[in-house]
Formats: sequence, structure tokens, C-alpha cells
Amino acid sequence: MIATDTLDALTAEVAVNAAVAHLRGCFPGLHFTECSEDDVPVRATPVRETTDHLIYLVSGASGHCLSLTHSADAATGVLVASRVADDD
Repeated sequence: MIATDTLDALTAEVAVNAAVAHLRGCFPGLHFTECSEDDVPVRATPVRETTDHLIYLVSGASGHCLSLTHSADAATGVLVASRVADDD
């Protein structure tokens, strides 16, 4: 479970410094993964956003497969996806 106030603090921290090593130091009880937004399934919707990053919740409830979730109660970690610049 990830509490709303933790998710709020996490989002604010991602806006300042999204480096996973930094986030792990700030939130030692959470598992972090990072990728580019184009590595995330198109149908997935972030739970939070910053100017440069999309934030998704990850669940490992099945015990062996990780999946994206919108449930903070089921979340065991966070995926921080860097936004890809549009080439207009």
C-alpha cells in the first residue's frame, strides 16, 4: 500500500529529482523502476504526472508477476517514466 500523502510527496520529489537512486533514499520502503514513457503500454494511465515524468503504481500481488495498477492499496512500487519529447 502507498498512502496518498506518500504519493503526494513522491510526486513533488520526482519534479525536483527523478533519479531512482535519489528516490530510493527518500522513500526506502518503496521499490522503484524507471523507463521511458514509450516503454509503457499505451492503455496505461499514470496516477500522477510532472512536467517531465509520468508516475505509475506497480503491484506484485500475484507473487511472481508485476503489473501496473491504479490501486494504491495494492501497490508495492512505483514506475517513473520519462516523457518523450514530441517531434512536431
